Amino acid sequence: MRILIVGGGVLGTMHAWQAVERGHDVVQLEREPEARGASVRNFGLVWVGGRASGAELDTALRARTLWAGIGARVPGLGFRANGSLTVLRTEAEHAVAGEVVAGAEAADRGFKLLDATETRQLNPALRGDFLGALWCDRDAAVEPRVAQPALRAALAETGRYRWLPGREVRDLTGHGVPGVRGVHDDRGERHEADLVLLCTGAWLGGLARELTEDLPVRRVRLQMAQTEPLGEPLTTSVADGDSFRYYPAYRGPALDALNREQPQRGVAATEAMQLLMVQRADGGLTVGDTHGYQEPFPFDLDEAPYDHLRAVSEALLGRPLPPIRRRWAGIYAQTTDPERVVHRAEVAPGTWLITGPGGRGMTCAPAIAEDTAEEAGL
Repeated sequence: MRILIVGGGVLGTMHAWQAVERGHDVVQLEREPEARGASVRNFGLVWVGGRASGAELDTALRARTLWAGIGARVPGLGFRANGSLTVLRTEAEHAVAGEVVAGAEAADRGFKLLDATETRQLNPALRGDFLGALWCDRDAAVEPRVAQPALRAALAETGRYRWLPGREVRDLTGHGVPGVRGVHDDRGERHEADLVLLCTGAWLGGLARELTEDLPVRRVRLQMAQTEPLGEPLTTSVADGDSFRYYPAYRGPALDALNREQPQRGVAATEAMQLLMVQRADGGLTVGDTHGYQEPFPFDLDEAPYDHLRAVSEALLGRPLPPIRRRWAGIYAQTTDPERVVHRAEVAPGTWLITGPGGRGMTCAPAIAEDTAEEAGL
């Protein structure tokens, strides 16, 4: 089959990977010269441990397996099974970790509760004052700035893949004509296919809005940064105890007590913040983040969240954070249906819209693409 994919981010590129793996020919369109949205403005985390029970966790675990296989074939992804440590600084945070480790899914999630000595043995760069950490051996990381180009290079070697950047899709063609479908781009060119997959990310206007009334997807804004090299390995991804507040796996009586006895305050509360920290291939640290849900989003960056991130990072590292090299904001699309991992719908015959994975996009993209391939009959 001829498959046309609109969108050059990780979700669109993973759909291209699935289609080519199944023996189909793929053309991928992207309106920018390169993907510039959430697919590159993220931590590169394959974050399994905190996912909701059921379909979301199943999808994340399957995606983790797929990431490992793809990473072995495409070294340029920078895939590494580094795991994560959620560092515990208070008794209330320790109680949340203890509750989930005692839970029925702890083994599936790869959870283990470590004391402070064990935490430092696993990640010697953490020299701050803390009680211990929740270890998750299922979590992993890739390099988000180079992942899509690396995947495209591997796809191009198959001879069944074309990458066409700098083309914005204007409309669908072939409506109502059996077996005829495709798109027009802003250069006046028509691209025909047997199947069209629209992976438009946070671009929810234009064609996506025309094809779907009341699209059940919202946009979320976040602020992040990257530092100069740390000067030593950060052997795992790192989170702080505030992360428990933002992932469904940790919900329960202990989290209720944490929120009641130790509520977030100040900028951490107003910006819905957690600390996530991942070391990049050059030794720098990606740190973040905030969560903004009210549009219109600010066009500028607020410095107060970075002050908070620095303070928390330094408390865990027990040393000054390296100077920040880059700051940025990003926007991702999130389905408003809590029962779904992504919004996937056939919006016209042979044309599917796939968007709204939220903060799960990098984690779950390989499995989301696999599910699309099965549902669309590839």
